[in-house]
Amino acid sequence: MRFLSRSLLGLFLLALTIGLLALAGVTLKTAIDIRNAPPGPASPPEERAFAARVVTVRAAAIPPFTTAYGEVQSRRTLELRATAAGQIVEIAPEFADGARVEAGQRLLRIDPADAESALALARTGLAEAEAELRDAGRARVLAAEDLAAAATQADLRAKSFARQTGLAGRGLGTAVDLETAELALSSARQAVVSRKQALAQAEQRSDIATTALDRQRLALAEAERRLAETELRAGFSGVLSGVVAVRGGLVSKTEKLGELIDPEALEVAFRVSTAQYARLIDDRGVLLPLRARAMIDLPGGEVLEAVAELARVDAAVGEGLSGRLVFAELGAAPGFRPGDFVTIAIAEPPVEGVALIPARALGSDGTLLVLGEGNRLEEVSADIVRRQGEEVLIRVGTLEGREIVAERAAFLGAGILVKPVRGAGAGQGAGADGYIELTPERRAALIAFVEASAAMPEKDRAAVLAQLRAPRVLSDVVSRIEARMGG
Repeated sequence: MRFLSRSLLGLFLLALTIGLLALAGVTLKTAIDIRNAPPGPASPPEERAFAARVVTVRAAAIPPFTTAYGEVQSRRTLELRATAAGQIVEIAPEFADGARVEAGQRLLRIDPADAESALALARTGLAEAEAELRDAGRARVLAAEDLAAAATQADLRAKSFARQTGLAGRGLGTAVDLETAELALSSARQAVVSRKQALAQAEQRSDIATTALDRQRLALAEAERRLAETELRAGFSGVLSGVVAVRGGLVSKTEKLGELIDPEALEVAFRVSTAQYARLIDDRGVLLPLRARAMIDLPGGEVLEAVAELARVDAAVGEGLSGRLVFAELGAAPGFRPGDFVTIAIAEPPVEGVALIPARALGSDGTLLVLGEGNRLEEVSADIVRRQGEEVLIRVGTLEGREIVAERAAFLGAGILVKPVRGAGAGQGAGADGYIELTPERRAALIAFVEASAAMPEKDRAAVLAQLRAPRVLSDVVSRIEARMGG
């Protein structure tokens, strides 16, 4: 029984071995046949297509921007100086740094005792001068009447002398009577001369009294002015700065006590190069009244803006300086204060037939990558009009309606097959100032991507999120984020 079992097991193993050898032989033959078979047609390798964000070039009339940096200053600044020496006896509650005061408001008062005494003496002197003028006037009237009486007396004496002369001629009068009449006439004429001299003296006294009265009036006006100088008043409505006066303090004449600044009459002083200044003037060399935007960068990516207009240019360049110092008057500028450092963007006259593209679209050799047939890139030269920060102004020409790569990369070049990525975030729909408006869905997607990005530092993430939550966002910022999102 054991012999039979072992015999059957041996037969099974033998059959299994023969089967495996047969399978190995068939496999070996198949491999040899495949190796010796003639090669078939090789399938071409699949070409890789790179994703590239593209924008469409459209000609438009775009105003170039000149960017400069300047300082805000007030066109109306008044130094508050003491006009009289003495002790400060009164200070207004508003006389403090940052306080707003109205035109004509009294800010402080210096002890007026001496000025009031001088004013009282001047008034007394004026009363005396007026009394003297009245007396001189009366004396003049009396002198004139006395002269008239003397003249009448002289006329009578002249008539009497004439009668005596007639009588003497007819032999009726005596020589003594004629001589007496002549002496009386001479005395009358002497009296007239004396009265004229008295009248002249009365007129002189009246003139002196008039001059004295004018002098006393000037003295009174001077005393009133000195009394008024003991009060310091605001010359116009504005805000106080640099206040140093205290109640009870002693001040000297012309001592500076603070400054009054008009916060609504602001301007920006900024310096531009000579080449930039040449673009801001007309053919006669007169500064154009161009509009500009003054901006102050705030923490968190926010910007404080105000509209300005070019007003004038400094007459001299200044020793050791170059370019031109230009002044731009600010319109409504809430939040701006003298001394603020601002960025000012000046909108020049519009240029026809140009387009605003991202600066990253331009190669180092001044070329652009244009999307051609079959989504292959072509390299063309760009006619650059102006570089403006992260954007470039180019003349469109033959590029009208064509699509260009918005962001150059090292792996992109002429002849490369690309997969174009289109959208407003690539630069389409951006205004002349480079800002675009986002839809709620698109804004939410961008914010979600930035919040989920672990590679971005926390400080940069906060700045980018603040920009994305603004009503209008820089198109370049949106382009960079969507490029990372879309691959």
